[in-house]
Amino acid sequence: MNLTNDENERYQRHLILPEIGEVGQLKLKNAKVLLVGAGGLGSPLAIYLSAVGVGTIGVVDFDHVDVSNLQRQVIHDTDDVGRPKVQSAKEKMTRINPGIEVVAHETAIHAGNAFGIIEPYDIVIDGSDNFPTRYLVNDACVLSGKPTVYGAIYRFEGQCSVFGMYGGPCYRCLFPEPPSGNEIPSCAEAGVLGVLPGMIGLLQANEAIKLICDIGVSLSGRLLILDALNTRFRELAIAKDPQCPICGEHRTIFTLTDYEQGCADQHDPTGATAITAVDVRRMMEQDPNAFLLIDVREPAEWKSSHIDGAILKPLSTFEEACHGIPRDRPVVLYCQMGARSEKALRLLMARGYDNCMHMAGGIATWQRSAAGNRA
Repeated sequence: MNLTNDENERYQRHLILPEIGEVGQLKLKNAKVLLVGAGGLGSPLAIYLSAVGVGTIGVVDFDHVDVSNLQRQVIHDTDDVGRPKVQSAKEKMTRINPGIEVVAHETAIHAGNAFGIIEPYDIVIDGSDNFPTRYLVNDACVLSGKPTVYGAIYRFEGQCSVFGMYGGPCYRCLFPEPPSGNEIPSCAEAGVLGVLPGMIGLLQANEAIKLICDIGVSLSGRLLILDALNTRFRELAIAKDPQCPICGEHRTIFTLTDYEQGCADQHDPTGATAITAVDVRRMMEQDPNAFLLIDVREPAEWKSSHIDGAILKPLSTFEEACHGIPRDRPVVLYCQMGARSEKALRLLMARGYDNCMHMAGGIATWQRSAAGNRA
């Protein structure tokens, strides 16, 4: 397979680089790369891998575009709000480069479909925003013998590395087990600088291009950490762990596991009661006055969006505010993703409230369930 005249013109700046040239550009053209996530990290990845001519790019994501995504998920725009992210991304990618093939996987990746989704691809780039997916992708790639380009963002800090290459470490060599659900807040709860996913996503794209073209020095065995607030990079060496449960000498993991339930168990060590968004919606339809719905997020988050009928009692002042919560009817607490509402729930239980619950997954799950009902 040779480059067409149009491709020779489009990729001229690559072709004059001795490290890439026509041979490297043909490698890019023949490459198949899977992007897990079409959000903050997935956006710059999708834009630039399309532009440089990666021949086949798969995008897997189950979510829809929300207004709150637009501050950082730059492949989507205001007109895309409400659309599936994979469809929005595919449309932009094929506009950037009509010569590539974009495969949209409009689904959540899980233990039952992960092998089937990643099987056609050479490289998997993890742009996920949660630990269950991150561990699932790592495990699926290790068991399939495929490299993973890793990226993660939190507030003003980002990380990038390459796992599963040249006999190097995997993600579990660095972090053997998922953290408990309330150990690390999500970006939806802690915030993230809008440009940070762009910076990390481009580092991931760079690593993928180097792997495809077999040039440069990979980040395999190294964790690159960016402090965007102070514009500083630092690097940590990552050794392959002989005791790693999936790539070590005496591994204990041989199949894929969905970690949502496991994380939920760790997330609720007190045995506190969780209720689904679907059940809360059903309760509201039956009798919205039969229980008290409390939002424990901060006022700015409440102003952006909240559930009609709820009252605001931020977690930051909840210890004082909870004394005034009535005991004559059930209490349901919610936050953005579920971590803060669980903390508030434990505070209520410690004060003798025995008819209280928190909404698992928070308002993010509520909004997804609403979108599902509209569909």
